Amino acid sequence: MGKWTLQEFLEQADRYLANELSTEERATFDQFRHENPLFEEKFAQHQVLISEIEQYQRRAEFKDTLEEVFDQDYRSTTVVTRLWNVLRINGVAAAVVAILSSLATLYSTGYFSTIKRTTSDYSALRREVNNVKRNVNAQHTAIKNINNNQSEQPAIHYGATGFLLNKNGYVVTNYHVVNGADSVHLQNRQGQSYKADIIYKDMSKDLAILHISDSEFTPNKNVPYSFRRQNLDLGDDIFTIGYPRDEAVYGEGYLSSATGYAGDTLAYQISIPVNPGNSGGPVFDHYGNIIGIISGKQKGIDGAGFAIKTEALMNALKEIPADVLRGDVDLSEKNSMSSLSRTEQIKRLQDFIYIVKVY
Repeated sequence: MGKWTLQEFLEQADRYLANELSTEERATFDQFRHENPLFEEKFAQHQVLISEIEQYQRRAEFKDTLEEVFDQDYRSTTVVTRLWNVLRINGVAAAVVAILSSLATLYSTGYFSTIKRTTSDYSALRREVNNVKRNVNAQHTAIKNINNNQSEQPAIHYGATGFLLNKNGYVVTNYHVVNGADSVHLQNRQGQSYKADIIYKDMSKDLAILHISDSEFTPNKNVPYSFRRQNLDLGDDIFTIGYPRDEAVYGEGYLSSATGYAGDTLAYQISIPVNPGNSGGPVFDHYGNIIGIISGKQKGIDGAGFAIKTEALMNALKEIPADVLRGDVDLSEKNSMSSLSRTEQIKRLQDFIYIVKVY
């Protein structure tokens, strides 16, 4: 029977649910999932997802019909009102469409493709729930504005954290922060905002490299931190600065494991409380060297987070095509903060850490 990866298992699940497996293959599949509780749970979730996608498709057909009505006579509130009355469409239906649409998007973009990103015990600090709420609110606003002929909606955005790699305007954050973004802006602690371009994304490493393209951006002097290449020891002191809200927040703790979730050797487990806005934030050792980038946390356990090691960042930088680079992307090897107190370190670091705003 062998051992399936989660992706292989889900592919078999699709065939199983579509009745494309032979009797022997179905028996093998049933035996495997019954012997593996985690995969049994994923199968149940997959069944629910498939059912919801089918419902979403049916509702999408209705939305297409509704859009045709808008195209024929967008300014005629009489036609629209009559359609709403006949089919008894209300805010609840709009909310269901928004939620199912978000689930379908997550599925199609690979959110459920690997066990490290899909397990119910792991959270990538994303803001899907907040985005769903915003989409539902937008649907409600659209319904309320039908009779007012108001079609414009406010921009939807959320924030996370990113930090400079060098003085040339390169910034690193998480892939899950910028994936699907129409535009990205970086805001410093003085409130100044700069447009940034996404020049590289790697879903498997959960890393994204940005470049500040705004003409008003003045390159900083050299960053005061270096990037540590050696692994830390268990119990080593670490700290972070990020933007779980609209002002910088400091957190400190220690290294609790040399590997990340499910034994991921390119990540650490850290004992620091992290929240969605901390995504993409830097993790420093006692001397102010960067040792990782915050990417996720353990659900149900306070203070258990995960950070991508700088080794993964260095490998990612080597993969950026030369024709998209806009200057040297080499990392700093000098640390000017090792002799400073923690308070002084924090003061210096804040000029190099940004709120990442995604629109």
